[in-house]
Amino acid sequence: MLRILVPVIALATGIMIWHWAVVANEVPRYILPSPFDAVTALITDWGTLWPALTVTLRITFMALFLALVGGVALAIILVQSRWIELALYPFAVILQVTPMIAVAPLLLIYSPDTQTALLICSFIVAFFPILSNMTQGLKSVDHNLLNLFELYGARSWQTLLFLKIPASMPYFMAGLRIGGGLALIAAVVAEFAAGSAGQGSGLAFRLLESQFRLNLPRLFAALILLCCTGIAIFALTSFVSWLTLHRWHESALKREN
Repeated sequence: MLRILVPVIALATGIMIWHWAVVANEVPRYILPSPFDAVTALITDWGTLWPALTVTLRITFMALFLALVGGVALAIILVQSRWIELALYPFAVILQVTPMIAVAPLLLIYSPDTQTALLICSFIVAFFPILSNMTQGLKSVDHNLLNLFELYGARSWQTLLFLKIPASMPYFMAGLRIGGGLALIAAVVAEFAAGSAGQGSGLAFRLLESQFRLNLPRLFAALILLCCTGIAIFALTSFVSWLTLHRWHESALKREN
């Protein structure tokens, strides 16, 4: 109960302080709206915000799915051969350390449309944490277990399927939680960089539009949607992690003492 009550009470206290500060100081709505104004805008502007949210969600989950498939597949390839790892890993590092805000304009030039460019940007950001964690997990298998598999004549694919992949699951789940949040952040940042507007644009455009029009209640409503989306993604990935690990891994097992 404390795990639920303490965060809820802290959040409610923060919202009450926010509301009191706006009302007590008579702050205009175009400078800082109250929580009531933000919730009202969320309801009244739902017809505008919901389509933008679906666009952002579509890009986020498509990028996360591609990052999962690509990151796991490339990690398996990298650990199979030291030469392949030495050849390909630097390219992955270069993609990760290069600021996405600088790469986005280049992708807009070569991509067939804006949505594809946004998807690529989000994919690149979410890809490296999954690749890095999965690679580390596949390399962190107990060498005694590897020797045991070799002793019993296990083939390389059997060692990979029945030992390395299960042992790498905690690392993979950590990468999944990180990649899920980064995919959403990258989708919004990429749309800022792309400057896409009009029909079919995501929440980033609605944020900019609200800023230019000094419609701060709608801006805060869009921020609330992004915040709730990020929390939902983190909760979903955490639940998947718990579902995968809670029966056998120390990080998810409940202690008896």
